Amino acid sequence: MAADASAPALPARLRKPSLVSSLGLFLVVLLIVWLVVNLVKAPGDFFQVLLIGITLGCMYALVALGYTLVYGILELINFAHGDVFMLGGMVTITIGTHIFGLHQGQGWVIVPIVFATLLMAMLFCGLLNAAIELVAYRPLRNAPRLAPLLTAIGVSFIIEDIGLALWGPNYVSAPDVFPHGTVFSVGGVTYEWNKLIVVLITAPVLFALTYLIQRTRQGKAMRATAQDKDASAMMGINVNRTISFTFLIAGALAGAAGLLYALYVTTVRFDQGFQLGLIAFTAAVFGGIGNLPGAVLGAILIGLIQAFNEGLNWHAPGSDWTESIVFSILILILVFRPEGLLGEQTPEGG
Repeated sequence: MAADASAPALPARLRKPSLVSSLGLFLVVLLIVWLVVNLVKAPGDFFQVLLIGITLGCMYALVALGYTLVYGILELINFAHGDVFMLGGMVTITIGTHIFGLHQGQGWVIVPIVFATLLMAMLFCGLLNAAIELVAYRPLRNAPRLAPLLTAIGVSFIIEDIGLALWGPNYVSAPDVFPHGTVFSVGGVTYEWNKLIVVLITAPVLFALTYLIQRTRQGKAMRATAQDKDASAMMGINVNRTISFTFLIAGALAGAAGLLYALYVTTVRFDQGFQLGLIAFTAAVFGGIGNLPGAVLGAILIGLIQAFNEGLNWHAPGSDWTESIVFSILILILVFRPEGLLGEQTPEGG
């Protein structure tokens, strides 16, 4: 009897699947069947929507990376990050149209204008995010986790109200300056320049961020600070400056995403940052919060899910259900795999 009592438990892979696990597997199979049926019924529409989803995912990736950078350093969900993105879109429209005279039909003249506007939007949002960290988060660094979380929500509402006061409650329109010519057309599937430009702007930014984190001295300081702040300070790393730099980079990414969103969608409103920020946060959790490749993967998957839901014809729930589907995915990820797709499971300290 004693031997039986001390016998080791069965490994997880040998245990019988629970009802919750079986339900999750059923939902995944159902999703795959739905996608396959749509592919068979209308392959042209399917691949057209697929390309749109990748474009959306690239924009979401820029915002999701900001969430995951800050979380990796401070384990803080910066709920104000989406509203910084909103201000990036508003600033893009203001600078582009009122300062540089950006308008439709300028041809290749838009290239230096968009590039200059991109730099200014990234600089503005980066400095704003660093200022938020200095004023709102740094004094609460050693406070209980609930305090900075509530502060982040409060900062989110403050920025949203600033956007409302400066630009009003209605949508602010941006000129449709991205060209709509066809890049390629295969089997009835066309890919236009306005979608490719989003990818062409996003990809170098993502590669530059990866290089910064992995190869530079400042990137090594960021990774060291994320692992152990006290040990990093003992090794001569300026922890406060490193955290401020992280917020600066995260804000710059939000500014780049704001420009792409404003010029691709061509409308921005004061409350869109909160909505899109939550979608990008879901993408970061989906891929693995704190994991840069995971944030990109999660963002692209969320972009594809949104595009499939709103663009496929056979039994698609439609745009009214997009937010419900995205947050249902968030709940399922937190239930089945809290560490995300590419994250690593770490034990909680006792």
